[in-house]
Amino acid sequence: MTDTAPPSPASPLDGLRFAFGTLTVLPVRVTRWDRAAARGGMLCAPVAGLVVGLCAAALGGVLSLLGGGPLLAAIGSAVVPAVLTRGLHLDGLADTADGLGSAKPAEEALRIMKRSDIGPFGVITLLFALLAQVAALSGLYAAGWAAGAVGAVVAAVTARGALTLASRAGVPAARPEGLGAVVAGTVPVPAAVGCAALVAAGCAAFGSGAGGPYGALHAGLAALSGLAAGELLLRHCRRRFGGVTGDVFGALAESAGLTALVLLALG
Repeated sequence: MTDTAPPSPASPLDGLRFAFGTLTVLPVRVTRWDRAAARGGMLCAPVAGLVVGLCAAALGGVLSLLGGGPLLAAIGSAVVPAVLTRGLHLDGLADTADGLGSAKPAEEALRIMKRSDIGPFGVITLLFALLAQVAALSGLYAAGWAAGAVGAVVAAVTARGALTLASRAGVPAARPEGLGAVVAGTVPVPAAVGCAALVAAGCAAFGSGAGGPYGALHAGLAALSGLAAGELLLRHCRRRFGGVTGDVFGALAESAGLTALVLLALG
């Protein structure tokens, strides 16, 4: 007789493995590839972002201590997330820009996004996104290593918090295959909202270490603004593509993180 028992619930460790195994290049083996593990993984996404952000801040700090100056420290902090994600989020940003910029119907736009090459919209979007990242980080490092570290961490955590929100129930996948199909709709709405609140609170706590109460308020508002920017892009992609894909997730992460970073630099 065929065993039709439902899969066992995923453990917190399964969720952490899924988050680090899919969102970073760190040597973490994904032991479960199902929606239960995906739910835990997307709830743990900001934890992966925290590790990425701390690594970025560490390299920026080392370069600053060695006399590299704010610009070199900023470049180092911008390189780390790209390396630790194999550039997948940046690639997703470029592909999503090509799909949205094509002004084609959803099915054809999704085909454009799936191509291995990058079109003009993707190139321009990548160029300005990376320039904005480095410029914002450079301005923060010019104010001191602590300010640059806060920027690197808040941007990385906010970026992954946007992924948790995008994985909430009611957000469909645009394709029946790929990472988007695995994680889409897996996180209950209350859990996604609670995770977003924790992201903002965690960023505020980190900001308070460098700037006191004002730093806490500034970092918390920057995180909330980044999550809001990701939500706006998510809604637009749902209208254009009918749902989310792995590329859309990458675009959401980059957009949310960059928004938070720029607002920190403006402050």
